Amino acid sequence: MNRKGFTPMIISSIGYVLSESFKGLFRNRLMCITSTGVVAVTLLMLGIFMLLSLNVAHITDQVKEQVEIVAYIDDQASSNTVAALRQKLESNPGVLEASYVSSEEHMERLRRQLGSVLEGYDTELDNPLLASFEVRAMVPENVAVLAAEIESYPGVSEVFYGQDYVESLFSVTRVLQLLGLTLMVGLAITAVFLISHTIGLTVMMRKKEIAIMKYVGATNWFIRWPFILEGLLMGLVGAIIPLVALYYLYQYALDWVAVNNLAFISMLPLQEVILEVGRYLLPLGVGLGILGSGFSIGRFLKV
Repeated sequence: MNRKGFTPMIISSIGYVLSESFKGLFRNRLMCITSTGVVAVTLLMLGIFMLLSLNVAHITDQVKEQVEIVAYIDDQASSNTVAALRQKLESNPGVLEASYVSSEEHMERLRRQLGSVLEGYDTELDNPLLASFEVRAMVPENVAVLAAEIESYPGVSEVFYGQDYVESLFSVTRVLQLLGLTLMVGLAITAVFLISHTIGLTVMMRKKEIAIMKYVGATNWFIRWPFILEGLLMGLVGAIIPLVALYYLYQYALDWVAVNNLAFISMLPLQEVILEVGRYLLPLGVGLGILGSGFSIGRFLKV
């Protein structure tokens, strides 16, 4: 076939695919609207969870930066022991930073925190606080293992790193990640089923037409493309709707936090969050639409 005849054929094929796709959507418009709505609600639920997950991860990362191990030095330890302890901490590959804090500095911090409570108390003559090393772990999640190792070092009397708080924080983060993955899989399966069922109705209505097209030599892909485009459009619209809703919902949340002076709740910027969520929801919606249409049409091409 020459090039002149090939180009009109391509244009004609594209026109056929687009025409049949929109006809299919119009014929089953109520079912398409219902399925698109359910897909939108499904992805909205997923998007809300992603917003929560992203902000929890953001807050967790901020907290992780503040997690440190306080290794109190035995009050009987010699200057040589303290120097050796410093060298051992600084050479440990799991240690990001180790800072020495004298007993006087600890008392000064306590004085600033308690203010007038220590008024009249001679802290220079009677200071029960121990000197320490404040250690930041290279990997915050490994803080418990690193603390146990440091506690065994000569010259260390006690180690503290907010054990209950830190371990609970990391446990909650792991649970949220697992819930997010489970929810994503469950919602994805639901969306595929809904789109597949909707397009399946269109395929059933055109079963005889598809059989005739097969007998006269139409390829499977030529038959399949209109249905794939239907699924793609339903998935795309089903992803755009929740994205718009999430934009205004998150903007409201940011305004609410600002109005109520809740500055301690550190939320991610609007644009950053929506771009991150959209990076997942749009391909997911399109992918689920194509996958659903693929499942529904595949059964009817074996004639």
